Amino acid sequence: MVFFELFTHNPTIVKVPAGHVLFSEDEDGHMMYVLTTGTAEVIVNNRVVESLGHGSIVGEMGLVSPGPRSASVVAVSDCEFVEVDEKRFQFLVQQTPFFATQVMRVMAERLRRVNQLVTPVEDI
Repeated sequence: MVFFELFTHNPTIVKVPAGHVLFSEDEDGHMMYVLTTGTAEVIVNNRVVESLGHGSIVGEMGLVSPGPRSASVVAVSDCEFVEVDEKRFQFLVQQTPFFATQVMRVMAERLRRVNQLVTPVEDI
């Protein structure tokens, strides 16, 4: 099964016009999203850290560890996202171990990418 196919059953679609925000840094996060149409960017501290395309997931940290969003997501072109709530997320984790592995992989890659942007402070 292709990763994206996990989200095709009875989806809630969120449409985000080009230039608009799906969610903003520091907002409470309770949903994950899968980009199905268009392109978007993940922005941390006013810096683009990732470009998103078809099948990309965002907002996963809000379901794994609820709290303020660590990034903003802005549509570069008109976008459609499938909304994944906690109930569907838990179902996917329980029923499809591959899904959980993919989410962890995305989180690890993003953490590495953001860590590379941080300039180490020299010892004084």
